[in-house]
Amino acid sequence: MAGLFDKQADVYLDARPTYPKEWYSKLAVLTPHHTLAWDVGTGNGQAALSVAEHYEQVIGTDVSESQLQRAMLHPRVRYAHTPLSITDDELIALVGGEDSVDLVTVAQAVHWFDLPKFYNLVSRVLKKPGGVFAVWCYNDIEVDPTFDPIMKRFHDTTLPFWDKNIQYVFDGYKTLPFPFEGVGFGSEGNPLPLDIPKQLSFEGFLKMLRSWSAVTTAKDQGVDLLPEKVVKEFEGAWGGSKLVRSVSYKAFMLAGKVRLRSL
Repeated sequence: MAGLFDKQADVYLDARPTYPKEWYSKLAVLTPHHTLAWDVGTGNGQAALSVAEHYEQVIGTDVSESQLQRAMLHPRVRYAHTPLSITDDELIALVGGEDSVDLVTVAQAVHWFDLPKFYNLVSRVLKKPGGVFAVWCYNDIEVDPTFDPIMKRFHDTTLPFWDKNIQYVFDGYKTLPFPFEGVGFGSEGNPLPLDIPKQLSFEGFLKMLRSWSAVTTAKDQGVDLLPEKVVKEFEGAWGGSKLVRSVSYKAFMLAGKVRLRSL
């Protein structure tokens, strides 16, 4: 999926919601040490910067060089490009070695990963027993009863253009395999529902839609999912192009620790 996100890196930077600060505070309380964190699929570094408020050093990695070129700088965050060709041992060494990481985070990305391979990496780098692994996604945006059905109709037009792994997001991570011991923030089959409030302009809303990988894929295939007619319908239901609305993104989190084998 790296190529898709390379193409939309600038739009992605502007369009996505900001995850609430209290999420990171609550995750930080769960880890006894706060030396090192790893933010995977870091993109523009949004999550990495917030994690850095609680950990001495954060490694932010991504397969997309274009995303990393736009990443926000922070004195405690180090970004690293991890091409698909990197070996597991090279990646573990890059992050800090086995049993070295207090917190691993993946925001809106784990559904793209080779899950068995990645989960094995996480299990190797996390400190035992105290290290915590957290993933989250968001799927729907709620505006009001007039706007939301129009959004649902638009979403339906995008369905043929999504990668199959997006189903995990559509399911709110309920079907995402997550073989880790729960820590009270959602567990396999039972993710924690969360809200992401945001003040959103109409331009920002359109940028969000244009950042969807399905919209990019459709465009590459000669299909414009956001023609003027659709934009105008959205604009009318929004209340005009100049209006800033209070919206809520529906999010879901899973967090856990490595399950230690009993002797």
